Amino acid sequence: MKYWLMKSEPDVYSIDDLERDLDEIWDGVRNYQARNFLKSMTVGDTAFFYHSNTKPPGIAGLMKISEEMVVDPTQFDQASKYYDAKSTPADPRWHTVTVTYIETFEHYISLNELKDNFDPDELQVVKRGNRLSVMPITEAVAKRILTLAKSE
Repeated sequence: MKYWLMKSEPDVYSIDDLERDLDEIWDGVRNYQARNFLKSMTVGDTAFFYHSNTKPPGIAGLMKISEEMVVDPTQFDQASKYYDAKSTPADPRWHTVTVTYIETFEHYISLNELKDNFDPDELQVVKRGNRLSVMPITEAVAKRILTLAKSE
């Protein structure tokens, strides 16, 4: 099993939305490095749900990867801001995953708290200027994040 951090703006899709829906496709990723991370995910991997572009940004909860190598349907939708004219159903450029809700943390872990507890080499999200929406996390870092989530 691998660990990941996946960002979403809470006004677009939040941990509360995922709790309501239980399962959701993680669509709209249009960065090749993030896409490659999505393509390397496997069923059963754990992901931290990170609320970005909010005050304060931070980790809100946990989800599991429940389906891998899902073709992102937004790439074919001309009305979508994620439409990709070069992508075809026969040769899709964008794959993603389906995620399943696990829990919302009672203790929201803000970006500042993450910066206080992790170096940029350990956790990419604390690196200045990092804009990647999907990133891997080591098991050791994941365990430390889970410990922070249980703290007061």
